[in-house]
Amino acid sequence: MKTWIVLLLWACAHQSVNAVALSRGPVRRKTKEIEGRQDKDLLRRSKRGWMWRQFFLQEEYTGTEHQYIGKLHSDMDKGDGTVMYVLAGDGAGTIFVIDSNSGDLHATRSLDREEKPFYTLRAQVVNKKTGLPLEPETEFTVKLHDINDNEPKFDKEVYTASVPERSHIGTYVTQVTAQDADDEMFGYSAKLSYSISQGHPYFSVEPNTGIIRTALGPSDMDREQREHYQVVIEAKDMAGQKGGLTGTTTVNISLTDVNDNPPRFMQSIYQFSVPEITKVGSSVGRIRAVDADVSRNAEMDYTVVGGDGLDVFDVSTDRNTQEGILSLKKPLDYEKKKSYTLQIQVQNTHPDPRFLSSDAKDMATIRVSVEDVDEPPQFEKISYILEVKEDAAVGTVIGSVSAVDPDIRRSPVKYSIDRHTDVDRVFGVYAGNGSIFLQRPLDREEFAWHNISVIATEFNNPEQTSRVPVYIRVLDVNDNPPMLASFYETFVCENAKAGQKIQTISAVDPDDPVGGHRFLFSLAPESSVRANFSVRDNGDNTAGIFTRRTGFGRMHKSTHLVSVVISDGHYPMQTSTGTLTIRVCTCDRNGNMEMCNAEALTSSAGLSTGALVAILLCILILLLIVVLFAALKRQKKKEPLIISKEDVRDNVVSYNDEGGGEEDTQAFDIGALRHPEVMEESKLRRDILPSESLYPPPPLRRTLVPSRENADVRDFINQRVQENDGNPTAPPYDSLATYAYEGNGSVAESLSSLGSVSSEGEQDYNYLSEWGPRFRKLADMYGGEDMAE
Repeated sequence: MKTWIVLLLWACAHQSVNAVALSRGPVRRKTKEIEGRQDKDLLRRSKRGWMWRQFFLQEEYTGTEHQYIGKLHSDMDKGDGTVMYVLAGDGAGTIFVIDSNSGDLHATRSLDREEKPFYTLRAQVVNKKTGLPLEPETEFTVKLHDINDNEPKFDKEVYTASVPERSHIGTYVTQVTAQDADDEMFGYSAKLSYSISQGHPYFSVEPNTGIIRTALGPSDMDREQREHYQVVIEAKDMAGQKGGLTGTTTVNISLTDVNDNPPRFMQSIYQFSVPEITKVGSSVGRIRAVDADVSRNAEMDYTVVGGDGLDVFDVSTDRNTQEGILSLKKPLDYEKKKSYTLQIQVQNTHPDPRFLSSDAKDMATIRVSVEDVDEPPQFEKISYILEVKEDAAVGTVIGSVSAVDPDIRRSPVKYSIDRHTDVDRVFGVYAGNGSIFLQRPLDREEFAWHNISVIATEFNNPEQTSRVPVYIRVLDVNDNPPMLASFYETFVCENAKAGQKIQTISAVDPDDPVGGHRFLFSLAPESSVRANFSVRDNGDNTAGIFTRRTGFGRMHKSTHLVSVVISDGHYPMQTSTGTLTIRVCTCDRNGNMEMCNAEALTSSAGLSTGALVAILLCILILLLIVVLFAALKRQKKKEPLIISKEDVRDNVVSYNDEGGGEEDTQAFDIGALRHPEVMEESKLRRDILPSESLYPPPPLRRTLVPSRENADVRDFINQRVQENDGNPTAPPYDSLATYAYEGNGSVAESLSSLGSVSSEGEQDYNYLSEWGPRFRKLADMYGGEDMAE
């Protein structure tokens, strides 16, 4: 009933507005009543002839005739048909038409306010006869009245939103918005109201704003029970009243996870077994706890909190699978302990105190059984260090190793040495007790340390073996005498004074005494030079050689040999005698050597042995080079092809395509004339591809050529010409060849220009011009010279 009353009031208001617009359109300039039947007492005349108001037109007209808008009238219109109304502006003549005589304004088609809400037009009164305007042009507006012809439309067809689980009632989720294209200033056509048509009772929507909120409490919004919701929101115009148009959208709402569930073990007791030989750090097994939460809220930590294996086992978390990994922290021994019991605790890594208490944990028991394994023997130590003196006799026991079978059976163990570590078999080991003894003499100066490996093997199971490194240190014994550090050779001046130091000597000893070396130097008692030189010990393992008299005669004795006794001062004392060579030389007043005997000069200023060897090698190499060069020269000597001076070969230079020119060395070989019997069967050109390369020409028949003394060269040349004419691989060029032997009675005489008796001036070359274009260049060269002369 209310809806009908509203529609009736709207229709009445629309008709009254149109009536006012029509009555208030044109107003006469003078005082008189306005034409029309309604409101004629309410309107008063104006000073102007035109007073345009806006016209109103209802949108979406469905009638078949033109829609009447209103009437335009002017005081200039006396009703005698002399004036004419003219319309211009938006849609004039197409959408809007005017009766030029009466001024009635019509719309030709239905209009949509949402497409264009108003139109601006201009009207003018003109004289029909002259076409001149009678009044100024006046502008007016035609506005479209809105009707509720557009339903609300949401910004999105599907919305996506999320809200944490366990949220309180009224928690904001999201907001949806719809738009209505109708005129919101006119009636309730664009007044929207939101409601929820699907999603009860979990969510609600505010009617005026479209804000969606939770409608249930924390206990009912549990993600583990239900995670996804689909809510349908409806927007209705006419403020939600009956008869309004509606639009809908879908909102997909997901509950996000919070850490409201503690982890729980899938079973209370876990059992594992592990061999006793398992290496430290190896994995024993995996345990698993489950958490209904996801992602970060499902991360958990495992901890060993009790049991007799607290110091033997450890547990860690696999971050990819959230499983607990039980690993070995210490070696196991079945003979000592056969099983272990552990208490494992699990809890969340990131607990949320809003939903879980700090003591939200779970416990499980793990029982680990140790499996017995036949283990190899075990040495008492991981390595052994033994010492032996280098003068120990063969067979001396220098130490022992010990290994036992850790199994309950206690299998006997036998010992052996890995010969890869003792190739020379210096040491041996007694298989029964592991005593290591000496098999060969030792020398500390050769090897101070020996590193060997001893292998322990079970008697009952030879596959069970173990090894241990044994480091044997050879202790030093004073068994090497000291010796001079180098070969000493020095000189003494003829004018040397008594007590003059001429050399400092030192000694070396391969032994390594505990307190260090202490060398003693003295002159040998049997030395024959006691009266000439003396040895003075410096106390620092060096000694000085001094003269004991003044003046030495180079001519009398040029070389002195001084014997020096060196002892090491340790027990047992080792002594050796070294010889020092002293040469007598002539020196200047400053003690610098000027001249010695031949031996001294050779040794001091002469060449060393290495230099002499190098010089001899260089001389030998030079001799070899000379011999090779001479042999090559001898091999290169051959019979000369040209005997006389006249035997010179001339080639005609080709400037077109007659031949290869001077560079054509394949044209003719003069050696073939002298030795035709050694010519090849056929000789192909090297600079061109034969036309019949795939099919070699048949062998040419040759006749015996007479010897050089009595052969007829002309017949020979004719024969060669015929052979070349019939040979497809013959050179396609012309060349002139010079022959050393022309033969007797040759009509052609010599072909060489060098040996020709006639001069160039006596020859006529005009015939070259008759030989065609190929000889034109020769004709120009020789014929031109004749003309110039």
